Amino acid sequence: MGNSDSKLNFRKAIVQLTSKNQSIDSNDQQFWSQFWTGNIPNINDIYTLIPSYEIRALREEAPTNLASLCSKLVEKIQQSSDGVFLTEKNQISILNCVRLLTRIIPYIFEDVEWKDFFWSEQNGQPSLGQVLLDSLINLLFVPEFTVHANKKNFNSDEDKIKTIDSCEYIWEAGVGFSHSPPQNYAHDFNRTEILKLLLTCFSEFIYHSPIIECHVQPNLWITYFTSFKNQHALPIFTSLLNIIFSYDPIGYGLPYNYLMFTDSRESLVEVACQLLCVLLETNISLNGEHSEFDEKVQNNGDDDPHLSSPSSTNTNLFISYISRIHRDEDFSFILKGFCRLLNNPMIQTFLPGSCKKISFFQELLILFWKFCDLNKKFMYFVLKSSEILEILVPILYFLVDARADTSKIGLIHIGVFILLLLSGERNLGVRLNKPYISRVPMDIPVFSGTHADLLIIAFHKLITSTNHRLQPLYDCLLTIIVNVSPYIKSLCMVSSTKLIHLLEAFSNVSFLLANSNNYYLVFFLLEILNNMIQYQFDGNFNLVYTIIRKRHIFFNLLNLPIDQEQIDQVHGKQTNKMKEKEPNLNSMEGAIPAKEAEPGTLKTTLAETPSVLNMTEKTQPIPVDPKNSTTKDEDNLNYNFLMDNAPVVSTSTIGDLDLNRSSGSDMSYRLDKGQSPGKSDQQWRPSCEWVSNWKAKLPLQTILRLLQVLVPQVEKICIDKGLTDESEILRFLQNGTLVGLLPVPHPILIRKYQPNLGTLMWFRTYMWGVIYLRNLDPPIWYDTDVKLFEIQRV
Repeated sequence: MGNSDSKLNFRKAIVQLTSKNQSIDSNDQQFWSQFWTGNIPNINDIYTLIPSYEIRALREEAPTNLASLCSKLVEKIQQSSDGVFLTEKNQISILNCVRLLTRIIPYIFEDVEWKDFFWSEQNGQPSLGQVLLDSLINLLFVPEFTVHANKKNFNSDEDKIKTIDSCEYIWEAGVGFSHSPPQNYAHDFNRTEILKLLLTCFSEFIYHSPIIECHVQPNLWITYFTSFKNQHALPIFTSLLNIIFSYDPIGYGLPYNYLMFTDSRESLVEVACQLLCVLLETNISLNGEHSEFDEKVQNNGDDDPHLSSPSSTNTNLFISYISRIHRDEDFSFILKGFCRLLNNPMIQTFLPGSCKKISFFQELLILFWKFCDLNKKFMYFVLKSSEILEILVPILYFLVDARADTSKIGLIHIGVFILLLLSGERNLGVRLNKPYISRVPMDIPVFSGTHADLLIIAFHKLITSTNHRLQPLYDCLLTIIVNVSPYIKSLCMVSSTKLIHLLEAFSNVSFLLANSNNYYLVFFLLEILNNMIQYQFDGNFNLVYTIIRKRHIFFNLLNLPIDQEQIDQVHGKQTNKMKEKEPNLNSMEGAIPAKEAEPGTLKTTLAETPSVLNMTEKTQPIPVDPKNSTTKDEDNLNYNFLMDNAPVVSTSTIGDLDLNRSSGSDMSYRLDKGQSPGKSDQQWRPSCEWVSNWKAKLPLQTILRLLQVLVPQVEKICIDKGLTDESEILRFLQNGTLVGLLPVPHPILIRKYQPNLGTLMWFRTYMWGVIYLRNLDPPIWYDTDVKLFEIQRV
């Protein structure tokens, strides 16, 4: 009954605020107190009691009242955050003010005229945004409200929150803190409410257009929060970090325990992960200079006492902290947390649904990317650890599982980008040689091999069974395999067949002549094969056998038409449409086929995918020992041609390509038809000069030399022994050698990720799109005029 009266009084105050045309006196405490004195336990009630159209009407018709309301809410939070201990009444008041601001602030952000409302200083007083952030920062470490009191002798009349050493009140044990406070549902709940308001304050970016120029000026909220003006920056950082990576959704492992007990920690971990991703975002700058906003926020400040590095006006303390983590025990704690949480969705038990499954793995992938990008020591620690495979497998699982769901296209992108970043280091390729023995329910063919086989098979699945929206990722997928290919010691027959099948598809004449950029993929695949033949020939007999069986592919590349009449005939001929058929594949035991998105599922658009040329840079080639080859027939191909002259892979259609394997195979694949080519592609016509230019640079010498040597030997064995079983041929290839017969090994070129404006803009769009969709209960930004991306229904 009391809650009903509180809601009724609250609703009356809202009606009174929006119905009056005249300004309400800011000193009328009796009126303003109605907004925080009532007990409204659920934040969803706030969204019901204040519909969006009333907030907009208040903003347009009575802006003075809206400004007064925000000022009064911030003032109440500031007053209540001054003492060490909060009474129950004050706690209710703070939570009501926090929820109300969470509801109102998005509608202030969507109006450009209100842009400076929170950060305009009057009469030398601190701005409203600064007061709000300072108050919320203090509230994160108030004993018996957001933290457990470990001192019992506080005098609430004398002690203030500023006198508390917040480093003693870090929320969880882990990095930089060894004491684990007792878990308290009320504390987790209050922390979550405050963090959601902070996340709302930092969301001003989503009301900017997805144009780089609109994002050059830093977010003033984030700039202040991550500056040395935030006296609790270090304990906030470690609290967020430790609360995320100490979280174990399984707990003691009791079946269905999450149905019997409320998990107060999950929602806190989720919002903490989102907030940390936002705080670790780097500013976008067109010329490398920092905006005047940094100076506006951080001028006249003292150095932060807990920073060992020099203070500067453009320092993001959170980025500084994450980049300076260096102890192995801290890296181990963080990596184990990533592995535990990312592997959680793949857990299988005998009792269906008996284990709790987390749903914030996209935020975890974004956070993992930021850790590897901002702290290279952490990335090298991950790559040296055997647990790198516990990161790789769930990423591949997410890629394969999300391939048919159009609402998860961003998840596939972030997974591919992470693998591209890691593949730039040798250790990943070496680790991929570990046998794959786990039984993850992944919808891929059954195989027996290594993690390298898993990688290639999963990528093949992505390319051959997804729609046109993944075409911008083809070059990234192949670049990853190129980077690891020199270190792959052995491929199984399944993955070898898949790899050659991709070459067969992309070397189809109709595909090559359909677009001016499609030949780029053939160069990648040939480089992969050359790397394995030149550097790992001994163990890759399955791949060599498949190359021999599919040798017509390479001969067809040699005999590509260069006559203009033939080129025009192939280019003008429409590719026959192929009936859609589901591949007859034996999937992994327990695998669940990829599901399409449920009708009505919300999704957000993404920024344009950066090209692989803009995302990567070549490293210095590894010197080649000339003793490894005795032939004087130098390979005169320009291997730098691929990175220096090749254009971006087209995102337009590649047509309906016949990807059937050769006769005798019962498996067929199809590349889904994409959108119609753009005007430039429709107007473009291949010429004989264009074909001759890149055809002459095809790196075929190594493979053709291999075929020249081995095909006669294999044919002779088959004739002499009357072999019909491939096992004898495989045994012959396994024991054979081509030392001294192949051209001089070419330099190994590794394409390493390098940051650029395109990737920064893409990650910002994707990150806020994920945060938007993950906060629909309550719907913090729903029904507001978001400009950074479009919200669509599947």
